[in-house]
Amino acid sequence: MAELSFSKAGALFLHYLSTVKQVSQHTLRNYNIDMQEFGYFFQNRILLIPEADLKKNSSSFLVQGVEKKAIRSYLAFLAEKQLSKKTIHRRLSCLRSFFTYLVKHKKLETNPLTELATPKLEKKIPASLSYQQIEQLLAQPNTKTYLGYRDRCIMELFYSSGLRLSELIGLNRQDLDIQGLLIKVDGKGKKQRVVPITQTAAHWLDTYINHPLRDQDSSSHRREEDPQAVFLNKWGKRLSSRSIDRHFTQYLKASGLAATITPHTIRHTIATHWLEKGMDLKTIQMLLGHNSLATTTIYTQVSSRLKREVYDKAHPLAQEKPGKLFKPDSVVEQSFI
Repeated sequence: MAELSFSKAGALFLHYLSTVKQVSQHTLRNYNIDMQEFGYFFQNRILLIPEADLKKNSSSFLVQGVEKKAIRSYLAFLAEKQLSKKTIHRRLSCLRSFFTYLVKHKKLETNPLTELATPKLEKKIPASLSYQQIEQLLAQPNTKTYLGYRDRCIMELFYSSGLRLSELIGLNRQDLDIQGLLIKVDGKGKKQRVVPITQTAAHWLDTYINHPLRDQDSSSHRREEDPQAVFLNKWGKRLSSRSIDRHFTQYLKASGLAATITPHTIRHTIATHWLEKGMDLKTIQMLLGHNSLATTTIYTQVSSRLKREVYDKAHPLAQEKPGKLFKPDSVVEQSFI
């Protein structure tokens, strides 16, 4: 096999992810960062190249020189930095995928991560909002303005169909069947699915697209409007995820809800509400675009937790401590035969 530099191999791998696997730009960016971090570590800690001589983007060492011992050292290095298990898991998963790709495409003989255990992650129960909290959040945008109306429409669509943020900003006008209460979504890995929307969400969508203030609220710097995108910024361009996150944070502060809530929380919320209303897991899996039913099963734990919270609030004795129940002032001794 021909010798191959780490930087060249990394470029081939990222190109493969982009063109063949068609991963999202967010995933591609994270993989690129993780590859650079490992390249920097290998040169500095394994090859002992001084930091002053290092350039993160010029990893010229050969991938054939990366051995299992170096991977173990990298794992110890990540642990020393007290990174979260999730971050360590992601970085090792990136390297595992990278070397698997090289072996599969005959660019490397063996994978140095073979038989190397990846730290197991505890499945955290996702945060979820109550019906009252959802109403509280939906009430925040100023719908007297075009941009406020847009933001309310976005929230309604999130809650209506459980879309991912990337799926929502990627919506095009031809993806909407407002009369049929359906939208076509490009999910992870460019997998398309058609999901229903509520009549309420359809109303907000239709009114937003044909809003009378659309031109009046436009920025003076606005040029030509994107003819395809559903959700636009004030310059007429496709709305970015960063912009939605920024507006969402403002609405959270105004509503008094926890700052840890994100647009993805609404996706978790509607999945939980569907389950509570009797929808089966297989249908929820299809609506959310999950590859595995195991991913969807986490919402059964959310539903159980919420039921416990409601029970504790509603039951008159739920808050009583053991030993305090049914103890009269004077105890009468009784004998049982």
